[in-house]
Parts: sequence; structure tokens; C-alpha cells
Amino acid sequence: MTETTALPSFAVWKFASCDGCQLTLLNCEDELLALAGKIHIAYFPEATRAVAEGPYDVSLVEGSVTTPEDAERIQRVRAVSRRLVTIGACATSGGIQALRNFAAVEEFRSLVYANPTYVATLERSTPISAHVTVDFELRGCPIDAGQLVEVIAAYLHGRRPRVPSYSVCVECKRRGTVCVDVAHGIPCLGPVTQAGCGAICPAHARGCYGCFGPQDSTNTGSLAHRLRLLGMSEQDMVRVFRTYNAAAEPFRRESTRLEEVSTP
Repeated sequence: MTETTALPSFAVWKFASCDGCQLTLLNCEDELLALAGKIHIAYFPEATRAVAEGPYDVSLVEGSVTTPEDAERIQRVRAVSRRLVTIGACATSGGIQALRNFAAVEEFRSLVYANPTYVATLERSTPISAHVTVDFELRGCPIDAGQLVEVIAAYLHGRRPRVPSYSVCVECKRRGTVCVDVAHGIPCLGPVTQAGCGAICPAHARGCYGCFGPQDSTNTGSLAHRLRLLGMSEQDMVRVFRTYNAAAEPFRRESTRLEEVSTP
């Protein structure tokens, strides 16, 4: 606990991201009201200008490390955080900005910015875990509000968060959704994607886009074979695996393999 309060202190930090995961936290209005008397939000610039000095019992970190300043700042965040939880695809895998990892950053910078010399950036967009020890990773783009509340409640009660590691296919079966791949031939990343969204896209006759990243026992090669049978080219499959979690190792490895196969 901090010296200034008997309540567990929480801090929320932003790195390279769109703020979507922080907004998910802010949208948990009813849940936050229930927790208001049990936690002390000590640092959260998205929500308040009030700042209480650390150390903090739990830090929630959104965003990836993309600049030299980020790489230094995350070390300071880790130093004042008893537990550090990364939230969202950017923080857990590098995010969609990790597409830079597959190309020449200098070329991007020269094409996008009028004065690229003023832009300080790293060659790669990396997850927080590449720089400091992370106590728990909460996936999603954005994260699921229910899972976020579970993580906060778990640390309040001194237990490990109960967040599933199985695939989106399990969620489809639980809600009675007919498999869009088998029944309709729609390409779907559900078999290799971690559950968490409630299988929203398949429930609306669309394939899963992999927002929650690879589940714990992926077989991306088998899925690629299935996608090929559905008529997708290797180049199309590369794009399928390179979205919100492009740099997550199973997706990165498979997209790189497919890219090499498609290269003349």
C-alpha cells in the first residue's frame, strides 16, 4: 500500500496507442462506481489531472514502445509499480504499428513526414514485455471490459486473474454460432485466436480478425492450409496474419513463412 492511502493504488500509463483500451476502462462506469471505495486511482491522465506519487500497487500500461524515450520511460514505470499489467494488443504484441517491423522505417518516415529528421523513432515497435518484467497480459484491440474488471478484482483479492487462454471457436460453440468457415467458407482466424471478445464477428457472419492475438496452442500452419483451400493466396494470408497482432510470435512466424513462399 502507499503511505498516503490505505487503499490499493492504481496507475494507468499510455505509450504508443490509440487510447482505446483506456477508454474501455472509462466506459466501465457502473463497475468503477462499485470499485470506487476499494481502490485509489493515483495516476490516470486520461481521466484526471490529480497525481499521487508512487510507488503504485498496480500499473496498467497501454501502448507499445516505439521511441527511445518510451524505452527509458517504461523502466521508470516498472520501478514504481509493484505489479505491472499490460492492456491491449499494442502493449502485449506491439500493435498494428508493429507493421514497421516488416519494412524499412526510414522509407516510411521520409514518405510520411515533411521533416523526418525531427521524428525520433525506433526501428521496431515492441511490446512492453520486451523491455521489463510484466506480471500479467490482458489481450484485445480493444480489451474486453469484463476481463479488465476481473483483473482489477483479482489483484484486490490477491489472486491470479481468471482469463481464458482457449480459442474463439469455444466462444462460438457456447453462444451457438454456426462455424462461418465450415458452413459458409468465410476465412476466419478463430481457431488460432485467444477468446475474449465473445466471438462478435462470427456471430454476425464475419470471420474472426484475430484482435485478441494467438491463443496458447496455435497451429497457424494448419489454418493457412485451410485458408488456401478457401481460395486465398499466400499474399492474402500474409495480410490476414498482419493486423492488430502482427508481431505476436505465432502470427509473425507464419506471415514470414508465407511471405517467403510467395516471393519468386
